[in-house]
Amino acid sequence: MSTKRVNFRLPEELVTQADIAAEVTHKNRTEILIEALREYLAELEAEEEFKETVVEFYLEDHIEFDALVSIIGRQDAESIQASKEVLNHGDELAEKLTDL
Repeated sequence: MSTKRVNFRLPEELVTQADIAAEVTHKNRTEILIEALREYLAELEAEEEFKETVVEFYLEDHIEFDALVSIIGRQDAESIQASKEVLNHGDELAEKLTDL
């Protein structure tokens, strides 16, 4: 897995708590923060309202297909992608159907 360096500020008490957790678990601060963020994101991604909002973001072109896959899974994402194609070509399709 590739990594990317990010810089952000944390309240001092969180840094202290992360450092203590790192020492107790024999991990480093980065590992503690990665694990905490992964757990938080997993909980968030399990919420139906969050998933629905992510789908809306995809349909409105705010996020890419790969991001959608990472949150809702490939099979569901492919169904949403197919629906988006139909929605995007809905007027064209309706016109063709009226010509029949």
